[in-house]
Parts: sequence; C-alpha cells; structure tokens
Amino acid sequence: MSVRLMVVDDHRLLAEALASALKLRGHRVVAAAAPGAGAADLVLSRAPEVCLWGTAAPSAPGAFEALGRIRRERPATAVVVLGPVPDARGVAAAFAAGACGYVRQDERIEGVERAVLKARSGEVAVAPQVLRDAFDELLNPAEEPDDEGARLLALLTPREVEVLLRVAEGEDTQLIAEGMRIAPSTARTHVQRVLMKLDVGSRLEAAALAARTGLLESAHAHRDPP
Repeated sequence: MSVRLMVVDDHRLLAEALASALKLRGHRVVAAAAPGAGAADLVLSRAPEVCLWGTAAPSAPGAFEALGRIRRERPATAVVVLGPVPDARGVAAAFAAGACGYVRQDERIEGVERAVLKARSGEVAVAPQVLRDAFDELLNPAEEPDDEGARLLALLTPREVEVLLRVAEGEDTQLIAEGMRIAPSTARTHVQRVLMKLDVGSRLEAAALAARTGLLESAHAHRDPP
C-alpha cells in the first residue's frame, strides 16, 4: 500500500535520507523538512496521510507544539514521532500532543514502514517494547542520566571511532582507506565491525544512531581532546 508521506527531522540530511528510503519502497513523499513553524505550515498545506516527525529531544519544553496545531487543523493527518527510547516523558508528550505513534530513532526502515501503515489505517503505531521501556524508566528512574553516546563509544576501538566519523561524513570505502592509509579490504572490515558493534544494518543507520545519541560529539571529543 502506497502512503502519501511527509518527513520532518531535527537533522535535514536524515529527513531527506529517510524520505529517499521510503520512496524506494513505493511511498509518495511530498516533502522532507526540519522542524519548526515552517514545517507545520508545510504539513497543513501538503496534507499528507502520515507525517513522520523526528526529534532528538522529545521531552524538551514545547517540542510538540507544532503537533498540537496539526492535530487541530489537519486531523486527518496521522503523526508518528521518531524519538529516543527510553524517554518516558518524551513518549507521553508525543501522545498528549496528538501523535498516533512513536518509533525508535534507530529502528530499521521495515519497522518505520510498519508504523506508517498502521498509522494510515487508524491504528496506534507503537511497539510494546517502547512502552515497556518508557514505563520501566518511570517506575525505576536512573540516579544518573544515561549517556548513550558514551556507552556506545566504549564499544569501539580508536580505529573504529575514526572509521565511524568518516562514515558519518559520507566517505565511501575507498576514501576511508585513503584517508587512514589502509587497504580498502581493511577499511571494509572496520566498517563491518562498527556496524556489528552498534547493532545496525547499514552505514546510514550507523550515522543516524551516532547523530541522535550524541555519539558523534563523544567521538570527536575522543579523537580531538581539548
């Protein structure tokens, strides 16, 4: 089933990449944009069936003001939020603002598409694990904030950190090899190890995960300490 979509994300590049991936799967993507009043206006004017609304800070004050406006003025548009998990306040804020779904930002494209189809059919698009994680955070709050970027960084060797930064900058295997003065086969092996350690299936997913969790900032600090 082809769905008329719009994609909004804090990172315009990620919005465009997700839009391209969904187009390849047969969906009609009418626009990709960064959040803000302009994005809400675009949703209202383009009237997509489903809007994917990505944000790295769903629990921030006013994060979903635009969703409330969309809900009031374009109730036929189903909004699915792409956000970090666990983030109990963020999940609650998304649904309170009128979202009909919440999907992990590191979800594979197949999972995002399933959520889109559910939302299009009028169903609530949220994985049971997302709710369990959110409720677990509410019932058992951590004493210290979870630094997901630092946790993921600890899984990588210094050489793999360098590879991840180059992947995030859009370098292909040949450029990585040349920049690090290693053989292309070695560069390819490093990339595969990074994907495996981060538990993602593609370079795009690795870059998205790194951006959303703060792993890129941690990696830059790790490579270039002040």
